[in-house]
Amino acid sequence: MKKKIGLYFGTFNPIHVGHLIIANHMVEFSDLEEVWFVVTPHNPFKKKSTLLDDYHRYDMVYEATKEYPKLKPSNIEFKLPQPNYTINTLVHLEEKYPNKYDFALIMGRDNLKSLHKWKNYEVILENYSIYVYPRITEVENIAVLKNHPKIVEVDAPIMEISSTFIRKQIKAGKNIKPLLPLTVWEYLDKMNFYR
Repeated sequence: MKKKIGLYFGTFNPIHVGHLIIANHMVEFSDLEEVWFVVTPHNPFKKKSTLLDDYHRYDMVYEATKEYPKLKPSNIEFKLPQPNYTINTLVHLEEKYPNKYDFALIMGRDNLKSLHKWKNYEVILENYSIYVYPRITEVENIAVLKNHPKIVEVDAPIMEISSTFIRKQIKAGKNIKPLLPLTVWEYLDKMNFYR
C-alpha cells in the first residue's frame, strides 16, 4: 500500500512554529503519514526580492523538522525550471517515486479561493486530495469546491503567525524568539538575517 504524503508548499521565509503546528496536526489527526515541507524557490505570485537564498530557507526547514520523524524538508523544486508551478512538481514527484507514495496537497482555506487560477488546477483536483486547514480570514465557501470529494477539511488550530510579521519584527529589533523553533532562531541570529 502506498504511503500517504502531504505536501506543504511554501517559501518558509522563515519557517515558524505555526507551520510546525499545522504540519504536525496534519500527520497526527488525518490519514497523512508524513508531511513534506516543499521549499519553493520562487512563487509566481510573490516578489522574489524579499526571499532569503533557497538553501538558507531549506536549511532552516531541516533544522526545524529534524526532531520530528514524520515531518521532512524537501528541495525537490530547486532543480525544476523557474518559475515553477505545482502541477510540474507533482508530475516530477510521480516520476521520481513511481507507485511509492500517494501525494496530497496541504493548504490554508483562504488559498482555495485562488485555486482556479493555478496552472492545470482541474488536473490537480482530479488526481490529488487537498487537505485544507482553517485561516483567521475565513472565506465564503467556494461553490465549485463545496463538498468536492477531493477536498478534505482538517480542523487544525488557527495560526495567526506569518513569516512577514516575523521578518518585520526582527528588522524592528523585537524579540520574536518564541515564534520560531530554537534551531531556526539560532540560525537567523548567527547569519544576521532580516535585520
